Amino acid sequence: MALIVQKFGGTSMGSIERIQHVARRAVATHNAGNQVVVVVSAMAGETNRLLALAGQVTKRPHDREIDVLLATGEQVSIALLALAIEELGCDARSFLGHQVQIRTDGVHGSARIRTIDATPVEETLQRGAIVVVAGFQGVDEEGDITTLGRGGSDLSAVAMAAALKADACEIYSDVDGIYTTDPNVCERARRIDRISGEEMLELASQGAKVLQARSVEFALKYKVAIHCRSSFHDGEGSWVLPEELNVEGAIVTGVAYDRNSAKLTVVDVPDVPGTVAALFQPLADAHINVDVIVQNISFEGRTDVTFTVPRNEADQAVALANAAGAVHGWGKLLCDKQVTKISVVGAGMRSQPGVALRMFAALGKAGINIQLISTSEIKISCVIEDKYTELAVRVLHDAFELEKPPSERGV
Repeated sequence: MALIVQKFGGTSMGSIERIQHVARRAVATHNAGNQVVVVVSAMAGETNRLLALAGQVTKRPHDREIDVLLATGEQVSIALLALAIEELGCDARSFLGHQVQIRTDGVHGSARIRTIDATPVEETLQRGAIVVVAGFQGVDEEGDITTLGRGGSDLSAVAMAAALKADACEIYSDVDGIYTTDPNVCERARRIDRISGEEMLELASQGAKVLQARSVEFALKYKVAIHCRSSFHDGEGSWVLPEELNVEGAIVTGVAYDRNSAKLTVVDVPDVPGTVAALFQPLADAHINVDVIVQNISFEGRTDVTFTVPRNEADQAVALANAAGAVHGWGKLLCDKQVTKISVVGAGMRSQPGVALRMFAALGKAGINIQLISTSEIKISCVIEDKYTELAVRVLHDAFELEKPPSERGV
């Protein structure tokens, strides 16, 4: 008997017919001799509907109350799914985040999971029932409802799999796996059968939408195998394997892009110890994630600092940096929201020279200017003008021959 955690997102839960389809899949897995835990999101569009209601009440909503409001979406989903499973003749029991005791910190809207008490789930599984758990939510030390941020149901599912020591965590969506790039942008994209956890973490961090980055990070830490599958057919999907490196032996595994970036440049920063820290301190205090950072020091002892932040937090970052500048004496701040971060990822980069050159040459040949560059052991990212995003994706996908299996690609 295997223990399987299955996660279904908002699209999979988008109507009564689809909820019934999810119920049939869960029951089929159970009837095959497995213990089954299903983690679900709110029905498609429900979170936006609830946010719109809050917007009609106030323009300055309190984060705690927004979490209380949004958590109701998953409550509806788990109840309907449990009812649909029971209608098929199988026992089911639903649990909210606080009932499972998914303990989080107190950061409303983007809480981090600290512990899970899986005892109620284990006891229910031992009775032969299917367990249905609300994704996206938890409870802090004060007993307040918290939510886990965008893609939080993925994180809930992986965390449940880790707590239960599940054999696999199946993530179901409207795509049938992980591709070498976004197939909506590049029709030559190829589905990847197996990918290492570290490569998937980089792809997710750089904008790939199939899995949320924090869920992959959690899976790596607790050695959870993830199977990304389609909600709408029974074929195999893509496996994310936490303990294996460079599963396919590829130099470059995929191309990802992130359009949720803004580029900020602070000019004329005094070149003295502690000044750059003073620039980034208020951003950290506001939980604004800073990504690519480039510092240019002039001969006159002044510095320009350029960095990227999430586009929806750019205005707040500008205000905070300007306020700090009034105290510490740097110059004006420039903000460009019309940029995209595009990345190539592959564990094979560690031992293969020339990857950066091939990337830069391909972009240059296509007439795409590079504004910023950031690297890690298995990733190279470039910030480019937003209007070139689709072209850059296709150019890089072709340059590294990602439409072919790794064994058929040129060096």
